[in-house]
Parts: sequence; C-alpha cells; structure tokens
Amino acid sequence: MRRGVDVGIYLTPGLADENFIAQSLGNLAAFRLAAQRHEPLAWQVLRVQTSMSQHHYRIVLSHPQRVLDLGFKSDLERVLKDLSNETVDQLRSRLEAAEREGLRVVPLRYVREDVDFWQDDFWNFIGGPSGIGPPGSFP
Repeated sequence: MRRGVDVGIYLTPGLADENFIAQSLGNLAAFRLAAQRHEPLAWQVLRVQTSMSQHHYRIVLSHPQRVLDLGFKSDLERVLKDLSNETVDQLRSRLEAAEREGLRVVPLRYVREDVDFWQDDFWNFIGGPSGIGPPGSFP
C-alpha cells in the first residue's frame, strides 16, 4: 500500500465487540468516501497494540494511482464523525447494505507499536526543570 492518510478511530472504553465496531467504522468510512469522491481507494483498519498492554484503532487510506489531495483527511474525519453516532445495530445494517452495494470488507489487521521511551539530554539541557541550562545551574 502506498503512503496515504492515517486517522485514529477512538472508541469509548469498555464497548462490547469493539473490534467489530472499529472494523465497521473504518470500512464504511472508506467505502462512503470512495463513493462520494468517485475514485478508487485502498484501505486498512488497524488494531494497534502497544507495549503497555493498551490498544487503539487507526484507518489508513491511499489512492492506488496518485497522492491524495490536502482536503482528503478532513473529508475522512467528517465521514467518521457522521458514523460515530450510529448504534452497533445501525452499523451492522449499514455494513450489510454497503456489502450489497459492492463493499468488500477489509478485515481488522493487528499490529504492534512499541512505546518510545527515548529521552534526549540536549532537550533536557535546553528546557530542564529550572529553565535554560542544566538543572541547578541557576540560584
């Protein structure tokens, strides 16, 4: 998949069947956006597992032949916002209707993301706890 737009899908903690919800939101948003823009899109819906035993969801979209335009990300966010008010049953119904219209559901893909604990002493020196300079250098 060529480089594209990457947007987070944030769900309310504790939802039952959150994998289905994230997968449905991602697929429906991509399918709806492709129809609105009258262009082919490729997408993936990701469940990103962090090393801190937490997870979040993302959708990554690209155009098979070209780079996406600047307004694409805001269009995607608008579509996701419209879908976010749906209940699970409404999402299921919309997904079934979209499949009848030609949507081929892309399965949820599981990926790992390591938390970056990198710390730069240079930035600590510049902004340290007491401002400019190393800690304790000013009275």
